[in-house]
Amino acid sequence: MHFKKYLIKIPEGYSEGMYLQRKYGITRTNFNAGKSIKIYAKELGGNDFISLNYYITSTAYLLKPYEMSETKVLDFLENVLIA
Repeated sequence: MHFKKYLIKIPEGYSEGMYLQRKYGITRTNFNAGKSIKIYAKELGGNDFISLNYYITSTAYLLKPYEMSETKVLDFLENVLIA
């Protein structure tokens, strides 16, 4: 699955979004001309976070969650509403 369609709705730099009726501070950083993307989202006023790296290689698109399930990351990417 190509996840970039979900990633591009999150702007580069800092933004805020709503997920599961909670507000998150979200940081997106692009590397290697957009072939590597890092996203870190922290629940504002809470303990939840989302952390992932996304890589585009010559043969694949790789989503690498950090210390959480891919299911949680995908749900966040699909459902977060950017303010």
